[in-house]
Amino acid sequence: MSPMSSWASPRRALALLAVWLLATLGLRPLLLPDEGRYANVAREMLHGDGLTPLLNGLPFFHKPPLMYWLDMAAMSVVGINHFSARIGPFVGAWVMGAALFLAVRRWHGERPALLALLALATTPFFFVGGQYANLDMMVGGMLTATILAFARAADDERPQLRWVLAAWTLAALSVLAKGLIGIVLPALVLGPWLLARGQWRVVLRLLNPIGIALFALIALPWFALMQHRYPGFFDYFVMEQHFRRFAQTNFNNVHPWWFYLVALPALTLPWSLWLPRVWRELAPADRARAGFYFWWIAAIVGFFSLPSSKLVGYVLPALAPWCLLLSMAASRADRWRLATTVAGALISLAAVVALTFRAPHSAAPIARELASRMAPNDRVVFVDEVFFDLSYDVNLKRPVVILSDWASPDIPRRDNWRKELWDAARFDTVQSQAVLWQLDRAPELSCGDTAAWFVLKPGNERWLAGVPGIEAVVVHGDVKLMRAPARRC
Repeated sequence: MSPMSSWASPRRALALLAVWLLATLGLRPLLLPDEGRYANVAREMLHGDGLTPLLNGLPFFHKPPLMYWLDMAAMSVVGINHFSARIGPFVGAWVMGAALFLAVRRWHGERPALLALLALATTPFFFVGGQYANLDMMVGGMLTATILAFARAADDERPQLRWVLAAWTLAALSVLAKGLIGIVLPALVLGPWLLARGQWRVVLRLLNPIGIALFALIALPWFALMQHRYPGFFDYFVMEQHFRRFAQTNFNNVHPWWFYLVALPALTLPWSLWLPRVWRELAPADRARAGFYFWWIAAIVGFFSLPSSKLVGYVLPALAPWCLLLSMAASRADRWRLATTVAGALISLAAVVALTFRAPHSAAPIARELASRMAPNDRVVFVDEVFFDLSYDVNLKRPVVILSDWASPDIPRRDNWRKELWDAARFDTVQSQAVLWQLDRAPELSCGDTAAWFVLKPGNERWLAGVPGIEAVVVHGDVKLMRAPARRC
């Protein structure tokens, strides 16, 4: 057995991929807003019923629950920490790598499979995405596995039932990871490709009633339960978060149509330097299959280029074929390919280390101070800003009070943390009245038998001028902690 064959064994290659991703998983503080928000949703679900996503005690239906369930499982085993908060993206990254490796091994051989996995694993976009606690990598991994499972089933004129069922199972998990795109994007990638090749019979056979029934059995119960509990769920999650959000232009992160054409090569450096050589270096036997990879990338990038709001993580479902093509371009240049691999690995590690020591807007130092000083029943208040990484790090047992101008008519027009909570309030008006307070009610928060701790950005102290006895405790970066003693009102 050659050294390459030994390293390319599935068990060894995929175990090393897991070690590579897990080694630095818990190093960094949680970054705001995404990591603090999503980690805290999973933590609140763990303390709740395990089914309804909660953000500061309010039903939070921006995303389905798959990533939260994975994080909850990790939290129940290893505790509430930064490692368990990132298990969801780790699983998504590992699934992406495993699906790519096994598919390439079947279609192109062991050596191309290992080279594709090396390119993917040492691409900074993949490595950092696999350790960033939001839903993008989970979605990217599940969609990649879904597309490759359907493609594997389509290899046969009469698809094997086991592959059809595997593909529909993965599609259901993709829907539980993100929503309707879990089935829309695989259809967009595979449908036109198969029809263009005249394989319409294969398309019909992939629509196996048993597979569709299995998909419904896995994917639909959670959505039906949420609609039963919260009658406005369907309109909000399906119509607003999918269709209206896709069409509207009043969301953050507005970019021109060509944004991903620049972002994808930039985020996959140094491997993207091989892009000009891709078609030239493809073996004639690989070009037919490579056409599918090109279409896959074009379909994903084209789909997410349509709306005006664009986030880099949206194109992670195109990363596997992208890295495969780049690895093929570098397959015959051993010395330069090794240099690319080493450089990619070092850039990936450097990015994680840099974020470990210079985490922007992190409230981690304030969380440590608060955890060491507060009494069990003390009240925590966020002042015109949210610090959900603090809620997670301190493991607060009850929701915080958030002071802001909740009566502002601008809230529904802007895509920010206020709108997220304002949207959530419609599903539980009683809880929203308990946790969403107007700014002028700040003096009431020190009434009672317990102290009140205020977390804010320097400059927002003006909202606390009427709170008796309030004093600054500590300032770290752009986060400040203040305390008001208990008093009778």
